[in-house]
Amino acid sequence: MGTWGSGNFEDDTAADHLSTVTGRLVDEIATAMSGDPVELEPDEYWGVAVPCNLELLHLIGSQRHVGVTLPAPETIAGWKSRFLTAWDEAIDGLEPDPEYRAQRRDVLVRTFDQLAELASAGRA
Repeated sequence: MGTWGSGNFEDDTAADHLSTVTGRLVDEIATAMSGDPVELEPDEYWGVAVPCNLELLHLIGSQRHVGVTLPAPETIAGWKSRFLTAWDEAIDGLEPDPEYRAQRRDVLVRTFDQLAELASAGRA
C-alpha cells in the first residue's frame, strides 16, 4: 500500500481516484471540442459546461495532489481557439449588454490561460 500521509489525497487509491475524476473532465472537454461548434455557443450546454470543467481542473490541479491529469498546454491552446471562435460568432446574436460581453470574454480567456499555465508548470 502506497501511503505517504494522513490526508485524504495521500495514498495510491486517492491518486487513482483523482486521475479518474480529472480524466473524466478532460474527456468531456475533448468530446465537446471535437463535436459540432454550435454546441459550444454561449447559450448551449457545452458553452457553459466547458469553462466550468476547465475551472474545476484548475482548482483541483492547483492543489498539486498526485494523480491529477491535465491536458498539454498545446491542447488547451487549441481548445481556447476553437471555443472562443464559437463564442465570438454567436454572442452578439444573444444581444448581451456590451459590458457583460467584454467581462465574460475576459473570464473565458483567463479560464483557459490559467489552466494552460498550470499545465505548463507541471511539465517544467
